[in-house]
Amino acid sequence: MARSPIHFTLATLALFFISSAVAEFLTLTQDNFEKEVGQDRDALVEFYAPWCGHCKKIAPEFERVGNGFKKAKSVLIGKVDCDEHKDVCTKYDVTSYPTIKYFPKGSLEPKLYDGERNAEKFAEYVNSQAGTFVKVSAVGSNVVALTSYNFNTIVMDKTKHVLVEFYAPWCGYCQNVAPIYESLGDAFKNEDDIVIASINADIYKRPAERYNVETIPKFIFFSKDNKDGEDVPGKPTLESLLNFVNDKCGTSRDGEGQLTSNAGIIEMLDVLVKEFKSAAGEDDKQEVYAKIEEEAANLNGSLARYGKIYIKAAHSYMVKGADYAKNEIQRIERLLSKSISSVKADEFTLKKNILSAFT
Repeated sequence: MARSPIHFTLATLALFFISSAVAEFLTLTQDNFEKEVGQDRDALVEFYAPWCGHCKKIAPEFERVGNGFKKAKSVLIGKVDCDEHKDVCTKYDVTSYPTIKYFPKGSLEPKLYDGERNAEKFAEYVNSQAGTFVKVSAVGSNVVALTSYNFNTIVMDKTKHVLVEFYAPWCGYCQNVAPIYESLGDAFKNEDDIVIASINADIYKRPAERYNVETIPKFIFFSKDNKDGEDVPGKPTLESLLNFVNDKCGTSRDGEGQLTSNAGIIEMLDVLVKEFKSAAGEDDKQEVYAKIEEEAANLNGSLARYGKIYIKAAHSYMVKGADYAKNEIQRIERLLSKSISSVKADEFTLKKNILSAFT
């Protein structure tokens, strides 16, 4: 690895930044507009029409800023289709498309945004209004760009596992690793509690000093439960980094970001499912079903989501019979063979994997 010639100093600053691994913005409608906007967070809203050429032109930029603020709890990025929800657009004096308005927290009295229509300027404007420090990622990137200012807020978030690469732009080895790290970010883009991040240690020296970064690139993993950081061992290949994150976070993704056949499987619940299937009478099944509910209730994070699928599958098994799981798996396989979003593919794959325990 290349050794950095830069001298690091120590300091801590914590301001707000987020860049999401999953797109984009909230679709606002007649029914949900005032339930979401004017509540407990600031909102940047684009009023658009599907046929509008200018709207189509800025759509990727608005998606980028939506990506940037996706995990920011204090800010909402939303869009209203004015062809479909004319009453909302009329109420807020929208006469041309796109119209972009900013709604301060707790207010339905908007400010008109009349600045440049690109992601960087949108983010800059929201930051100035909401007091955040979001920096949108490069186009197509699922790697969060850290700075001295946002490092603590992102890395010390106890609801997130965070992998951080410390690099320098002049480092040849870092340049070779860059596409690998981008692929890693892509692989975990649908995991809401995993952040793949990087920081330019040549510019932002303070975090690197704090974590004794003397050679680059260096990878440090900050789990939800250990914010002291853990060095990632070995050569940084896509396979090694992927295996490390899967092992530490309890996930099961391959290099393409797809869930493997092991994703969602919880061993203790699988044991109970076997007991559930072999239970002779209805009362016995109900008793084991209660155990599945109890065990699932003790799960946290992504595991809690998996537990709910187990409960629903067990309930459907009792109501619809033993063939339910087999028939449902066949239906899911037909859906997976179609062109669907990666989020939907994840949802169906998890359900299919868990249902396999009931066949």
